[in-house]
Amino acid sequence: MKVNKRAKRDAKQLFHLCLVNRLLAENRVRHVVQRVVTAGRRDGPAILSHFRRLLRLDRARHTAIIESVTVVPADVQAAIEAGLMRRYGPHVTTTFAYRPALIAGVRIQVGSDVYDGSVQARLTALEKSF
Repeated sequence: MKVNKRAKRDAKQLFHLCLVNRLLAENRVRHVVQRVVTAGRRDGPAILSHFRRLLRLDRARHTAIIESVTVVPADVQAAIEAGLMRRYGPHVTTTFAYRPALIAGVRIQVGSDVYDGSVQARLTALEKSF
């Protein structure tokens, strides 16, 4: 769906209305969506489409995905979580995943930030250099 500038601007304003202390308030999100739907505006679907995109980006900004080849010990998990909370704030949700394709090392993704210390990434970089 093509979203015009006005719909993007309106969605962004609605998104900012849903923030409380820089965190998303779910009850406000529900209320905003209900109001846009009941308003019956012609550009309502475009506004909601962009609003959904902003919500997805915000969720990604507050979610850390940590991938490793083996199960990460509890003390290492705690250290990683502490580092992420120092860097991204206390409202980061962490998820640990098992991914054997990494060969060795750890890959951390928070939003669009990726910290890749895996052997697979190093091999890929080496392959591209040739």
